[in-house]
Amino acid sequence: MEKQLKVSAIKDGTVLDHIPSDQLFKVIDILGLQKSSNQITFGFNLDSKLLGKKAIIKIADTYFEADDINRIALIAPQTKINIIHDFEVVEKRVLSVPSTIKGIVKCMNPMCITNHQAVETLFSTILDSPEIKLHCHYCEKITDRDNLKIISNP
Repeated sequence: MEKQLKVSAIKDGTVLDHIPSDQLFKVIDILGLQKSSNQITFGFNLDSKLLGKKAIIKIADTYFEADDINRIALIAPQTKINIIHDFEVVEKRVLSVPSTIKGIVKCMNPMCITNHQAVETLFSTILDSPEIKLHCHYCEKITDRDNLKIISNP
């Protein structure tokens, strides 16, 4: 049986692979990709030996900052990121949730100082496999995955 690519290659840019299918549109929103003028290709519900079904995003001529990568890691922690230059993968890594999250997630506590003043949020990560929980530095409330509100890329 002949193999064929289901998604075309890009010359330069970033590929996010092994995104759980149910998280694809959250990743697109978090990264603000709907506002991008660059070529973007995404695949949804693709077969995956690891996940059963996966999603993939290829973004031409775009490379992400650490905050963007951390946003993705919070909702799709085992996503693989590939950096492409001249059609070659020059960097490949699996995302992981950082131990500290700063300024990219809202605190779920409506009384937290970060929800009333210009104070950047700060959380410590609690990794209770498979769930991710965040401990607020200021009010000490725990935010679980169901209450996670990621601040989208402006």
